[in-house]
Amino acid sequence: MNVINNIRQLRSWSTINKGTRCVFVPTMGAMHEGHAALIRAARDIAGQNGNVAVSIFVNPLQFGPGEDFEKYPRTLIEDLGICRDNGADMIFAPKAEEIYPPDRSIVLHETSLSHLLCGASRPGHFEGVCTVVAKLFNLIQPDDAVFGKKDYQQLAIIRRLVRDLDFNIVLHGIDTMREDDGLAMSSRNRYLSPEERAQAPALRAALVAARTAWRNSERDPAALQTQITKHIQEHAPIGRIDYVAAVDAATLQPVSATTELVVIAVAVFFGTTRLIDNVELK
Repeated sequence: MNVINNIRQLRSWSTINKGTRCVFVPTMGAMHEGHAALIRAARDIAGQNGNVAVSIFVNPLQFGPGEDFEKYPRTLIEDLGICRDNGADMIFAPKAEEIYPPDRSIVLHETSLSHLLCGASRPGHFEGVCTVVAKLFNLIQPDDAVFGKKDYQQLAIIRRLVRDLDFNIVLHGIDTMREDDGLAMSSRNRYLSPEERAQAPALRAALVAARTAWRNSERDPAALQTQITKHIQEHAPIGRIDYVAAVDAATLQPVSATTELVVIAVAVFFGTTRLIDNVELK
């Protein structure tokens, strides 16, 4: 497994492996079983003869003022072991100054999907996401890229990025990995106090209950949102709801007659820790 820290070495690796299918998994490290599942999915897509490339980079551009950039967990040694054990061929783990010149002056601004949901409370976040993902796509030049569905808005925006900027990359959305009690795996779960951790699975339980109601022919988005809100308030009273929204999976706009796939997404603060989750309603 190649571990690369700078762009010069990365370009050399890409040149040597030109013509070999490359599947890319972008991460910010602090890896858990959810990341391992993404790497395994990439390994399956790449096949025996392809390459799986993983980036480990805590991107400063996607953290707003007062967010957890400085305390975001950095566990490179453990992360490299997870990458190796799950089939990665190359790790790109640069420092911020390698990615961003000190006088950088260009960012990518998405104008339709990014001001909703998480973007409403995290201004500038998705500019940072789009900018770093576009740079990584240009540097690694993968044939495929793998993203988890836990951050559904991010996946939708990256799909738009690939479409609008004509990246010749196939995107794969991978189902969320969960703890035994249903809580979506996240690097931020380690910030939860014991009481917060005990209540956090209420997010998933509320979404599952809404999915059951949907399957029983409840089609009113407002009713589903109300049901979820009440469930979280009852079973996770120390949580503070940021949003509960039922949206079109492709556009993230309110559900309409033309919607083919509905996503209900939630975000809840436990103290300063913000957890997200979602469920698809087909």
